[in-house]
Amino acid sequence: MVVSCEKQVLQAACTVAMRATASKSPIKALEGLLLEAKDNSLKITGYNLREGIYTKTEAEVKENGSVVLEARFISEMLRRFPDGILTISSDANDNVTVKCGRSKIEFMGFSAEDYPEIPAVDELRSIVLPQKLLRSMINQSIFAVSDSDIRPIYTGSLFEIEGDMLTVVSVDGYRLAKRTEKLEGTQMENCEFVVPGAALNDIERICTDEEGDVTISVGEKHIAFIINDTVVISRRLEGTFLNYRKSIPDAFKYEVKVERGEFMNSVERVALVITEKNNSPIRMRFQDGNIDCRCLTSMGSAEDICVCEGNGEDTEIGFNEKYMMDALKAAAKDEILICFNTPSAPCVIKAADGTENFTYMILPMRLRAGD
Repeated sequence: MVVSCEKQVLQAACTVAMRATASKSPIKALEGLLLEAKDNSLKITGYNLREGIYTKTEAEVKENGSVVLEARFISEMLRRFPDGILTISSDANDNVTVKCGRSKIEFMGFSAEDYPEIPAVDELRSIVLPQKLLRSMINQSIFAVSDSDIRPIYTGSLFEIEGDMLTVVSVDGYRLAKRTEKLEGTQMENCEFVVPGAALNDIERICTDEEGDVTISVGEKHIAFIINDTVVISRRLEGTFLNYRKSIPDAFKYEVKVERGEFMNSVERVALVITEKNNSPIRMRFQDGNIDCRCLTSMGSAEDICVCEGNGEDTEIGFNEKYMMDALKAAAKDEILICFNTPSAPCVIKAADGTENFTYMILPMRLRAGD
């Protein structure tokens, strides 16, 4: 194999594909990137048996071929090499030579024959939507994905398509995030599938806010996200996902409107006395026209008052500071409604203007005397 391309172009492509390489694997080739040169293009692949990412870039191919390069090594090498045209060549014994300007390095690669093949997606359905929209929907819901393997289905987000509506739902047992958007010109049949959170993190980083679409191809066991010249393939998570419609209350005794930025500032100030060792709740007392936030820990005490519209009739609820802040940061509106019924019932955060493109639900913490 002999191939040449701009160093910065190659570096950007390798950075994308590296997101799916295995950090440690009994199959050493999976700790590397597969480079395939053919027809004036260079295809770079990362794969960890759960998720695969490959991307193509234009290149001058003098000799077709393929080789696997250790991912961390090639990343460090590209970072240290000068800018300019970079040439990679490999022989039949996988001896690799890389040249760029006056720099040259020789090392051993891995045989491409040892690299497992990424599964093909037996496309049953597909849908196209703007990159910017998909990135936004992931960003505003992924924080509630579970990091526990006790219920593997909750380590991903549910994608549900009904007519021209796409809903993304994440849940971890303590909170729920729902993001809904109307799609223009969708032709996919009604369906649902669960995408692992790790893959969604990578997809969010690959998508940009510029013009451009993402094609989502749904197969029986895998999903492919096609983003420009990059393809992310992930397995579907199997299992029964939470019936979120029955979990979210549809009526509330109290609805308090608050300016999101001001409320976030109050929560952050009170949370200054919370540390990893004292995961104490923030006490929020919903009064007439204000929310009294307090916290008492072994480190000290803090209190703050946030102005609101509405009267919670002195209802006091305890919240996990991180869960509340994650929801407030994700809410894409200046004014929000905090909705609740009792101190022990789920609390829901939604837009104050009546739009329903996001809904966040947080389970309260039990308050004890002295908290």
